Amino acid sequence: MPGEVLVVGEIADGHISPTTRELLAAGRQVADDAGVPLAMALAGSTAQEAASGSGAAGADKAYAVQDPLLEDYQIDLHLAALEGVCRQTEPQVVLTARSNIGRELAPRLAARLGVGLAQDCLEVKWDSDGHRLLANRPVFGGNAIAVVACTADPQMACIRPKTYEPLDPDHSRQAEVVPVQVELDASMAKARVINVVAEESEGVRLEDARIVVSGGRGLGGPEPFTQIEELAGVLSAGVGASRAAVDSGWVPPAWQVGLTGKTITPDLYITVGISGASQHMAGCSGAKVLVAINKDSEANIFKECRYGVVGDWQKVLPAFTEAVRELLES
Repeated sequence: MPGEVLVVGEIADGHISPTTRELLAAGRQVADDAGVPLAMALAGSTAQEAASGSGAAGADKAYAVQDPLLEDYQIDLHLAALEGVCRQTEPQVVLTARSNIGRELAPRLAARLGVGLAQDCLEVKWDSDGHRLLANRPVFGGNAIAVVACTADPQMACIRPKTYEPLDPDHSRQAEVVPVQVELDASMAKARVINVVAEESEGVRLEDARIVVSGGRGLGGPEPFTQIEELAGVLSAGVGASRAAVDSGWVPPAWQVGLTGKTITPDLYITVGISGASQHMAGCSGAKVLVAINKDSEANIFKECRYGVVGDWQKVLPAFTEAVRELLES
């Protein structure tokens, strides 16, 4: 239906992904303000079944491109499928997530449709006067926020994960699932998946953790991260790191918090030996309470945190960990 707000969804374990639920929350707000329906586009070998849960997450309608060729994510085939949905439905707004898939899919889809793309958005809203989508996005490494407007239809924005809370599920709400036929052929794929290796992880998933403990360059090497993990274990927290620690090879890339890493929104974020560069702060600005331990009293992290300790982490961290352990055991 022309004029809709269309959310590009993703499938995870046979259901719409958590990131898609966040995206539907953003889309619901824009659609309501614009007075138009909210639809979701889903491409996969089980798209129709997965789309059945979109109503409870906020969608009025779900367009499903179901094809065996879409069983595994493949950029060329999924791009063709979603372009087909956009051509047939002519939405006014298209929202995508800045996920691993969305990062490469969104700009290609915008190019196919001949429009611009607002990237890495923290918030989107509808300007009823100008009938335009407005998007807030960080610029200059996160040191400023720019408000940009989309000037051509469909108006497209790619939204950073964890910037919207999913809507409370409403299982009484049912979305109409509309099958969409798109001509796909295996020859469209310029690359193919050879093998998928699942990364094993222990403990709390970083993006979902209510508490996160991160270490940075100030720790001086990989060995001190055992103390970061010890505190995280006491708090049942996720373990993170700064880009400097990851680039130095001290910890795996999956631990990186920041503009080029993961975006987190924990209730409590504890940093040890992290200076607070804008690149890192862009990934944790949604934390409700930030606690910083750093020996440099001039570190930028102290401008951002609610509680700060100026001191040598080798003295502060063990005492802090022991104090937390005693409090939890008492």
